[in-house]
Amino acid sequence: MLKSFYIKFAANNIKRNTQAYIPYILTCIGAVMMFYNMCFLSNTEDIGHLSDSQALRSILRFGAGVIGIFSVIFIFYVNSFLIKRRKKEFGLFNILGMEKRHIASIMFFETVIIGLICIASGILSGIILSKLMTLLLFKIVSFKVVFGFKISPSSILVTTLLFSGIFILNLIYNILSVHLSKPIELLKASNVGEREPKTKWLLTIIGIVCLGIGYYIALTTEKPLAAMNIFFVAVILVMIATYCLFTAGSIAFLKTLRKNKNYYYKPHHFIWISNMIYRMKQNAVGLANICILSTAVIVILSTTISLYIGVEDVLKTRYPQEIIITSDNINLENVKKVDNTIMQQLKKFNIVPKNMVKYKYLELALIQDKTHFRIKKQNFFDKNSAIAFVVPLEDYNNIEKKVIKLSDNEVLLYTSNVNISENIINFNGFKLSIKKRLTSNSLTNSLTPAISCFWIIVKDIETMKKIFCSLNSNKNDMVQFSYYYGFDFDGNKDNLMDICTALKNSLNKIVNDATIEVREMAREGFYSIYGGLLFIGLFLGLLFIMATVLIIYYKQIEEGFDDRHRYEILQKVGMTRLEIKKSIQSQILATFFLPLFSAIVHIAFAFKIIVKMLQVFNLTNIPLYALCTSAVILVFAIFYTGVYALTAKTYYKIVS
Repeated sequence: MLKSFYIKFAANNIKRNTQAYIPYILTCIGAVMMFYNMCFLSNTEDIGHLSDSQALRSILRFGAGVIGIFSVIFIFYVNSFLIKRRKKEFGLFNILGMEKRHIASIMFFETVIIGLICIASGILSGIILSKLMTLLLFKIVSFKVVFGFKISPSSILVTTLLFSGIFILNLIYNILSVHLSKPIELLKASNVGEREPKTKWLLTIIGIVCLGIGYYIALTTEKPLAAMNIFFVAVILVMIATYCLFTAGSIAFLKTLRKNKNYYYKPHHFIWISNMIYRMKQNAVGLANICILSTAVIVILSTTISLYIGVEDVLKTRYPQEIIITSDNINLENVKKVDNTIMQQLKKFNIVPKNMVKYKYLELALIQDKTHFRIKKQNFFDKNSAIAFVVPLEDYNNIEKKVIKLSDNEVLLYTSNVNISENIINFNGFKLSIKKRLTSNSLTNSLTPAISCFWIIVKDIETMKKIFCSLNSNKNDMVQFSYYYGFDFDGNKDNLMDICTALKNSLNKIVNDATIEVREMAREGFYSIYGGLLFIGLFLGLLFIMATVLIIYYKQIEEGFDDRHRYEILQKVGMTRLEIKKSIQSQILATFFLPLFSAIVHIAFAFKIIVKMLQVFNLTNIPLYALCTSAVILVFAIFYTGVYALTAKTYYKIVS
C-alpha cells in the first residue's frame, strides 16, 4: 500500500473519532504548553533580578519535573482508554483482509499526525503565552516587570523530546496490544469485564487497614518536622487504600446491598446495583484516579493559596520584630555594651525603637524522654528532638511588665508543639518544679513554629549555669550565653541597609558573631518563594483539573456505549423511559460523586497534619488555612458538578 493511502486513512480515522480525540488533543496541547512555559521560566534571565532567584528557579524546575512525570503517566492512561475503544474497529479491519502490519502503519501515521498537532500547537501556544506567564509570575512575587520578548530554544528542544517520547511509547503500546490480540478478541474487547467480578475480601481488608493507618498517622502526628517526614508515607497508604477500596471494597459493598432484599428489589435500585456490580471492575481504577486527582487539586491549591495570602503573617512569625539582633557568645559585661552601642547607632539615624524585646538566654539542643532531658550529641533529626530556651526571670519580668518571684528550684514553662504532663523537669539529674504554665509568650523567635520548643524561665543566671553543667556532666562551666535584641520602629525604611551596616560594624567591635535580621529586607525573598509556590500550585492544579475532566468525560462515553444495549433491552421488557432515566441518574450520581465525597473525607483527615507541615513554612494562621481549604473545596465542587452536568448530557445522548 502507498504511504499516501495510510496517511489519508489515518486522517479519516481521526476525523471519524473526533468525539474521543478532540478532548485528548486539547489536553495534550495544554500539557505541552504548561511544560514549555515551566521550562522557559526556570531558565529565563529575567528571574535573575530577584533576590532569591535560585530558590525560585529550583521551585520552577521542580514544577517542570512534576508536570513532565504526570504527563507521561496521564497521556499513557488516556491512550490506553482510546485504544481499547478502537480495538473493535481494528479487529474489523483485520477480518476484512487488512494485515496487522498495515494496521500498525495506520496507527503510526495517526500517532504522527496527533503528535505533530499537539507538540507544534502546544509549543506555539507556550511561546505566545510565555510573556503573559512571566508577567503573572512577577505579579505574584511582587516584582516589577522586565520588558522584552524571548524564545528559549533549549526549552523547545526539551519539550519536543519529552512529548515525542511519550507518543512513541503510546505507539509501541498500541501496536503491541493489537499485534498480540486475535481478531475475535479485538472485536469483543469492549465487552471485557462483563463477567461478574468476585468479592476480593483480602484487597478490601488491605484497603481498610491502609486507610486506618494513614488516617491514624495524620491525626496523631504532633511535631511539624515529623509531619514533613511521615506525610508522604500517609499519602502512599491512603492512595493504596483508595485503589483497594474502589476496586474491591466497592464491589463488596454493592454485593452487601444486593443481599438486602427490601432495598434491592425496587426497579431503579435493582438496575443500578446490578449494573454497577458488573461495571465496577473497569470503573474502579478511573474513579480512584479521579478521587486522588481531586484530593491533589484541593491540597495543592489550598496550601499554596494560604501560604501566599498569609505571607505577611509568615514574615511576622519568622521575624517577631522588624529588626532582630542576636549574638550566640556573649557575657554579662558585654550585654550593657551591646545595648549602649545599639542605642547610639539608632540615635544617629533618628530611630526611636518601640515594642522592644531583649533577653539573655541559654539555647539547648536536647533529646526529650517525657520529663527527662539530655543533651543532643548528634546533628541528625530525632523524633524526640527538642530545643530549650532558658531565660532568667529578671528579663522575663522586664518584658512582661510583671513582678513574679521564683525560688531556686522553680520555673515558669511555655511549650510549643510538645507537652509535659508532669510538674517536674529533669535535666540529666538536676530537677526543677513547674510553678506555672504560661499560655502566651513574648520571647518566641523564628525557631518556634516548626520545632518542639520549651521556654523555661528560671530564677537567675546561676540556675542557668546549673542546668548547663548538669547536661554537660559538670565538665564545663557556662561563662557565655546568647542575647536577643528586637524592636520595631516607625519612619523611613529606605536606608535599612545603611542602618544594618552601621550596627554590624559597631557590634563587631564588641562581639564577633552578631547577626542582624530585618523583616523588610526579607520580604522580597519570601514573596518570591511563596509566590513561586503559588504559581506552581496554580499550574499543577490546572493540569490535574484537566486530567480529572478528561477522565470523567471518557468514563461517561465508555459507560454510555456499554450501557446503551442494556437499556434498550429494559425498554423492550416493559420499563418506562422515566424509570430508566431514574436508574441512569442514580448510577451516574453514585459513580461520579463518590470520588469527590471521598476526596473531601481525605482532606478532612489530612487537615491536622497539613497544618503541622505549614508550620515548617512559618504559617501558624490555622483559620486562614481552614478558610482557604473550604473555599477551594466549594469552588472545586461547583466546577466538578458543572463538568458532571455537561458530560452527563453526552452519556444520555449515547444511551438514548
